[in-house]
Amino acid sequence: MAITTATERIRTIGGRVLRGRVAIGGAKNAALPAMAAALLTEEECVLENVPLLEDVVVMTELLRALGAEVDLDTERHRVRIRAADIESFEPPPELVARMRASFLVTGPLLARFGRARSIPPGGCQLGSRPVDVDLRGFRKFGAQVEVTESGFELRSGRLRGCEIYMDYPSHTGTENLLMAACLAQGTTTILNAAAEPEIVNLGQILQDMGARINGLGTSRIVVQGVDRLRGYRASVLPDRLEAGTLAIAAAITHGEVILDHVREADMAPLTHKLREAGAEVWWSESSMLVRAPGPLYATEIQALPFPGFPTDLQAAFAVLMTQAQGRSRIFERVFNDRLRYTSELQRMGARIELIDRQQAIIEGPVKLQGTAVRALDIRSGACLVLAGLVAEGETIVLEAHHLRRGYEDLVGKLAALGADIHYA
Repeated sequence: MAITTATERIRTIGGRVLRGRVAIGGAKNAALPAMAAALLTEEECVLENVPLLEDVVVMTELLRALGAEVDLDTERHRVRIRAADIESFEPPPELVARMRASFLVTGPLLARFGRARSIPPGGCQLGSRPVDVDLRGFRKFGAQVEVTESGFELRSGRLRGCEIYMDYPSHTGTENLLMAACLAQGTTTILNAAAEPEIVNLGQILQDMGARINGLGTSRIVVQGVDRLRGYRASVLPDRLEAGTLAIAAAITHGEVILDHVREADMAPLTHKLREAGAEVWWSESSMLVRAPGPLYATEIQALPFPGFPTDLQAAFAVLMTQAQGRSRIFERVFNDRLRYTSELQRMGARIELIDRQQAIIEGPVKLQGTAVRALDIRSGACLVLAGLVAEGETIVLEAHHLRRGYEDLVGKLAALGADIHYA
């Protein structure tokens, strides 16, 4: 699977109603930590339902650079990892700079080998996203953490169980500290832990490896450390963010779409807000039907850690707000610079007032106008693609390579539902 370039663009002609059925793939935010967890053992780990995304490719290359054997089967959506002969404890800077999730290898490396080095991780620019939570936790475990101009150097003997209070429920921080705790000596308690479904999925995989964990899905996780972990065979849970993006697309085009392989509990925040905005949502086992035969209505969302409204769906839901009757409001409580995409929507005619960097008011409904816009990151790119579905004329999303980091064939899935969309 080749890594694409920044020259990629997506062309959309608006006005099509989306109808049909689509299968949801595995979640990137669950696959990446599960791949990093393979560093905790010398035995083979097999992960199924892996999404074919560029971030997965980057993690594959990163693990290989450390010395792990990695086989990514693109036909079966499966990855096999065996980290028996790790030769390096510093992932290549050029890979770390591409993806924030690259920092997830530091916890496993420190716990199993007593050392790790890394530059600050890259990824989408959403404001300040420090790794302070991770580093303070590593220090609590007894590790020596040296912060230099070039990055971080971590060293320790066997980690010691401790009580860690997280200043905020960091998704990546919780995963990193949870993995490290599994091989620490004694009991570790993580307070104010994140509770996202992807973290629960990681915890269940760690339990299959022999970890002793209680409190998954709550703000208090307790881990009894063990001497060693075995390999795992597991499956990545469905991607609630891909499902949410397609559900919003169905609503804004006043279409009717069935999403298969979706978990109802994971979608609850979006389900409630779609219904509040006038869309209809039905559930049948692992399938979700979304339609919006009538007008959409203004609503308010507050992006918060799970079970709050997902910050990664905030931009997509803003497009729905441009089509809703009345004044809608967004509060972004997770990242301090995630509303930059609103300037691109304004170029399409959206009536958006930024109160500050984390609040916006959107007046609707408006008829968006197709034009050339720029994807700033994964989720803003999806937002602009959705805007193109309802805009008059042609919309060109520049720098569309961002989308391949978080969505497996979003363009193909939208086209199969009836959208006039293609890569250019």
